[in-house]
Amino acid sequence: MATIEVGGVAIPESAMTWNFVRASGPGGQNVNKVATAAECRLDLEQAGLEQGVRQRLERLAGSRLTGAGEILIVAEKHRTQARNRADALERLGTLIAAARETPKPRVPTRVSSSQKAKRRSDKRHRGEVKRQRKPPDDY
Repeated sequence: MATIEVGGVAIPESAMTWNFVRASGPGGQNVNKVATAAECRLDLEQAGLEQGVRQRLERLAGSRLTGAGEILIVAEKHRTQARNRADALERLGTLIAAARETPKPRVPTRVSSSQKAKRRSDKRHRGEVKRQRKPPDDY
């Protein structure tokens, strides 16, 4: 079984399907005749990714994730099929590489007691300033 190295992960070729369709944009007379835009579909079930990587990849894919559990990448920037295919693979690799990075766990921070005391002191001071603005009660 052949594999493709994408984003630092070996993915079986059977997990990827390619469609070539007509692209919009520049291309002259070619644009109406030649299917140069590349559609790459990566089936996440067959890709053989680790569970954590797959979950992060699904979250990063966003609207590119289909209801069937596939990631759809459409590349139509270039005028040739080969360059669009390479562009789609590169974009998929970037997505997979980002998903392979485990996020740094958030460590909750606490407000120090000196900061709490300063806040209370500032509030007291501010209240005193506002009390000073009132007219005296002698009337």
